Parts: sequence; structure tokens; C-alpha cells
Amino acid sequence: MSADLVDLVQRLGRPRVLVVGDVMLDRYVWGNAERISQEAPVILLRADTREERLGGASSVATMLQALGAQTSLVGVVGRDSDGVRAGQILSDLGIDASGVVADTGRPTTVKERYIGRAQDRHPQQMIRVDYENRAAVTGDVEARLIAVAEAQLADTDLVLVSDYDKGVCTPRVLARVIALAHRKGVRVVADPTRGGDYSKYIGCSSVTPNRLEAGLATGRTITTTAQALAAAAELRDRLGLEAGIVTLDKDGMALAHRDGRSVVFPTRPRQVYDITGAGDMVMASLGLALASGADYDAAIRLANVAGGLEVEKIGVATVSRDEILADLLHAPFRTADQRIPGAAKVAGLPQLLTDLERRRAAGQRVAFTNGCFDVLHAGHVQYLAEARRQADCLVVGLNSDSSVRQLKGPTRPMNPVEARALVLAGLQDVDFVTIFTEQTPLALIRAVRPDVLVKGADYRKADVVGADVVEGYGGRVHLADLRDGFSTTSLIERMRAA
Repeated sequence: MSADLVDLVQRLGRPRVLVVGDVMLDRYVWGNAERISQEAPVILLRADTREERLGGASSVATMLQALGAQTSLVGVVGRDSDGVRAGQILSDLGIDASGVVADTGRPTTVKERYIGRAQDRHPQQMIRVDYENRAAVTGDVEARLIAVAEAQLADTDLVLVSDYDKGVCTPRVLARVIALAHRKGVRVVADPTRGGDYSKYIGCSSVTPNRLEAGLATGRTITTTAQALAAAAELRDRLGLEAGIVTLDKDGMALAHRDGRSVVFPTRPRQVYDITGAGDMVMASLGLALASGADYDAAIRLANVAGGLEVEKIGVATVSRDEILADLLHAPFRTADQRIPGAAKVAGLPQLLTDLERRRAAGQRVAFTNGCFDVLHAGHVQYLAEARRQADCLVVGLNSDSSVRQLKGPTRPMNPVEARALVLAGLQDVDFVTIFTEQTPLALIRAVRPDVLVKGADYRKADVVGADVVEGYGGRVHLADLRDGFSTTSLIERMRAA
């Protein structure tokens, strides 16, 4: 589990993000692919459901809104029923669409996808039909876009440019948006279109092309992570970026930062159902994290997780903060070296509950305790040994870094949660370690349902979190003796004074 990312998600506020780019309407027609047509050698789709979602830049805005941002959108629709429908969806989602301009000279861009189910198995996209005018906006429409963007920039924490090459992101529009953003000290992050000329993105804080787009822009073939890093560095230098980023689908993302960092951030394997919208999700989550004050490393790692969740869904779908948290908390615990003794004891909640079910089926009783365990000392070891003697196995609930800060102050913990978890797991008396992010372990206690809840003797039973819950179903509370002369706080003070 990436506890620092858990902390980041919990710290995300509601930043104001302006999305500039191509507004689209995604239409889905679902049905059963029953047989081959008698008219031609094509599959006959028996449609039963029709659905409309937002695509392109409006997809990025939708994803940002679902992730908790305050989102504004600048773009173009046609003066037609599809444009009205796109505006209605934006309004229903709470996205500020006052910057969406209606252009009588073009239709609203629509991508129509036909999704077939074969014998009720997993649905697959069969064909996509596009309705669009890709000519660049000019004259009055271009001027109106610049005017509405300038008005929105008065109260914006970050600008995302989502360029699908449908005519909105002209050199004039982007140059003005970038200049205005620079004047206000606001970052501009661009997801560029496919093509060789990236000059219109000069002055952005970063760009996020995929490997094909980055290859076309730099004249490179990108098949390795080293080639991706070289392309990211070339784009960074050529465009004057703070960071060049190349997205590498299943291989993660490559970052070449102005400060010299050159890093590839891998992503964990996923069951891929549909890659549609994955790039938009990466863009939205990256922008949200940067707008909330995260650095590029953490923002990219979070974007990897969000993009991975998106490809597990069909079509352009949103991902919530709760889904990201659940994925982070329930993912297998990973260390740099799984040969470290006890590493397998550290488990996410679903795996923990499965293991405890097996233990209970074998007649074992479960003890539970919790704490920060920041700098482990002899008092902790004695305490955990006594806790283990109360039952057949001991579960330790470990406070995440953010919850330690809430309890102990901004200078704690001294050790990150991954290190604290491994030290605990290395003790013979500890059977399981699981990490919780809340300020108290009450939700974890309710999930684990220990037979014995253990806390230090410096507590009164009435003050022990979860005591009433455990005693309510017939369990008991044990107050363990504490060893005199041992205190994490005093130990840290002595180390600092040394």
C-alpha cells in the first residue's frame, strides 16, 4: 500500500481548475450481438440501451468534478441539439460551462460507440462513428474563447489544456491563455494533440503526450523507458517546460524535470476492459494533485492509480476519491525487497479479513491493538508480547502518516508508515499489520471484530476507542502493563539533543 498517496488523497481540497479544449458528446448504444446479418457479413446488434456522456475536454472536466475539484470549462459546441444536451449534462454535474461558446458554423463533436454483448459475456466495442468539424476556430469565435478564458483565469489554481485537434486549441488561443496564466502564477498542463509541431505549447508548465504522440513530436521511436525519458527531456528543453511527461500505458509514466530528475513511475498490472478515457483520467488526476500542492512525483503516481482504475471500466467513466482510497488501501503491500522478514504479514483489509476467517475456522481467537509505533522501543516490545498472550493471534492496526500528524503534530512521524509496518511485522508476537488512515481505529475494529481489544494501562476502559463495540458482541478489553522509563516522545527528544 502507498500510504503517502493515501495521505495525499485525504489532503486534497477543492482546487479551482480551468479546462480549455474540445467539448465532445460521447454516445453509447448497447445491445446483444446475436448473429451475422443476412444482408451483409456484419454482426447484428440488437440495441437495448442508449447512453450519453461527455468526452474530450468535457470528459476531463467531468472527471475533475467527480474527483472533487471546482471545475470550469472553456470550449466550443455547435448551435444544435447535441450542443444543448452537452450543456445540460455539464450543468447537471455542477461544472461551470459559462465559457463554452456556441458556434453556428460547426456541429457539436459527437463520438457514437456501439457496444455488443455476446451471450451475456463482457461487452466489447464494435464500431465508433464520429460527427465533427476539425477546422480551427477563427475570428469572432476565437476572440470569444480568449475573453471567456481570461474571465475564468481570475479565480483559478491550475489550467488543463485538453487538445483533441477539433479546432479549439489554436496557437492564438493557447498563447493568450498561457500568457495570462503566467501573469497570475498559475501552472498550465497540456495534453497535446498528435502531430510534430508542438510550438503552440511553448510556455506550458508541462505536457503529457503518450508514447506515440511523443515519438511523432520528437522524431523518435519509443519502445523503451530510456527512449521515453529522452523524449520527455527533449520536449522539456524545446518547449521551456517545468517537466516533460510521457505516458506509457501499462508501463506507467516517464518524467524529465527541470531540476534534473529523470524517473519512470511504473503502474501495477490491471484487468483492462476498455482504454477509452484513460488519458483523460490521467490528465484530470494529475491536474487535481498539482492544483492541490502535490509535487510531480506524487501527482504522477496518483495519476497512475486513477488511470488504472479507469481502464477497468467500460467507456469514458469517472473515478471517485473513495475508489482511489479503496484501491490504495486494499492493494497488496509492496516493499523494495519482499525477502524482508515479516513483509508478508502486512496486509490490506480484504486480505486480512480473509486470513482471519481461516484462523477462526481453525478455532483461533483474535487480539487487536493499535498505535503509531513511530520509534519502536523495549516498552513497545513488552506491550505487544502481552497483547499476543491474550489470544491466538495478534492484529496491529497502524496509524498512517497523515493520522500520526493529526495526533502528534507536523514533525511526526519520524519513520514513514512502510518502515514502521515492516519493523512491527518483524516481531514474533505480531501476526498481522494493517494500516488505517482515520484518526481512530473504530472502523477497523468493527471490521476485524477482535475477541480481545488491547490498550495500554494508561487508559481507562471507558476511554478506549471501540471498547463498547467489542464488549457489545461478547468480546473483552484488556489493559496491558506499560514498562516504566520508555516513551517515544522522550526518546525522540533525547536523539535530537544528542
